[in-house]
Amino acid sequence: MNNSGIIYSSDHGLILGFHGCDQSIRDQIITGQMMLKASHNNYDWLGWGMYFWQNNYARAMNFAKNRPGKNKIASPAVLGAVFSLGNCLDLTDQFYIGQVRSSYLNLIESLNKVNTPLPKNKSVSGAPSPHNKILRGLDCAVIEALHRQMIDMGEIPYDTVRCVFIEGNPIYEDAGFYDQTHIQVCVRNPNCIKGFFLPRTESDNWSTAA
Repeated sequence: MNNSGIIYSSDHGLILGFHGCDQSIRDQIITGQMMLKASHNNYDWLGWGMYFWQNNYARAMNFAKNRPGKNKIASPAVLGAVFSLGNCLDLTDQFYIGQVRSSYLNLIESLNKVNTPLPKNKSVSGAPSPHNKILRGLDCAVIEALHRQMIDMGEIPYDTVRCVFIEGNPIYEDAGFYDQTHIQVCVRNPNCIKGFFLPRTESDNWSTAA
């Protein structure tokens, strides 16, 4: 179920990810005093796990400064991470897209048996782009259902989930490019994370004079 049979469907390289959080939490994680906690909200976009913006420091900082909901971050900061995708449910790959579609159909069938309504993706009033549904109850349920099915079948769940999100508003009239497009990675298996780091800014002082 988790193997397309094609050797190119797994990315074995290392990836840089960025996570927006409070400065105190960032510092404790970098110094090894605590571990980044996995998110377990029923509206998480890619299911449960630790979330990173792939190669997108600016978006992580923007999230930290403008966190949705009432719980604002007092001292916005960005945590850097180096990780591998491992066995990835990669929603840029046709094979894995098909798996998620099948999980959706299975979820409908199972919920109908117990007369339970299907969760919904919802927009939030006051959001910068109100047409974007940022509470992904349906998507989260579908992905979690897929992982439960894998466990029930005796298979190892995916280590990570990755997806490109076309979000925001067109950057010019009739554009196919949107101003909040990004790649998110949800790390389910913490062993994929090789280390955390404090992001640094570019410096012109690159000489190695002794």
